[in-house]
Amino acid sequence: MRLAILTISDAGARGERADTSGDAIVAWAESKGYELVDRELVPDDVVPIVAALAGWADGGRVDLVLTTGGTGLSPRDVTPEATRAVIEREAPGIAERLRALCLTSFPHAALSRGISGTRGRTLIVNLPGSPNAVRDSLAALDPIVDHAIAILTGAVTNHAPRSAHGAPRA
Repeated sequence: MRLAILTISDAGARGERADTSGDAIVAWAESKGYELVDRELVPDDVVPIVAALAGWADGGRVDLVLTTGGTGLSPRDVTPEATRAVIEREAPGIAERLRALCLTSFPHAALSRGISGTRGRTLIVNLPGSPNAVRDSLAALDPIVDHAIAILTGAVTNHAPRSAHGAPRA
């Protein structure tokens, strides 16, 4: 899988904070054997967020874009709005899964406004900004992301239920 990471942080863009959330995504991607195609850090501003997301999706070099940061309730948190401007089809179940599975260990996950969706054959998923929340979100994303990308890229067209041995059920 080809991955791009977009970190959204005013302090990070000013060089005042290390991108530890982006680093957490890199560690996850490396553990999965994914190819990191690109990584950027931009301020909480719709224009550079939209430019990065659209550029990666339209360029055809990226299957999955993970954003981190800018999903909360602060007036500067504009990642969901920027993502919504880019995606063609929303995938609400992904964002709902991330929030739901993180709620028991981190009740503030309910405050995340992150969304997920597709543009062309690229899946875009908003993750929260803290490294721990990113790790929890990636654990929730892990069991579904490979299949989602396989469907989106046309590698999987058969959705028949499978037996415990992986063979299609009759």
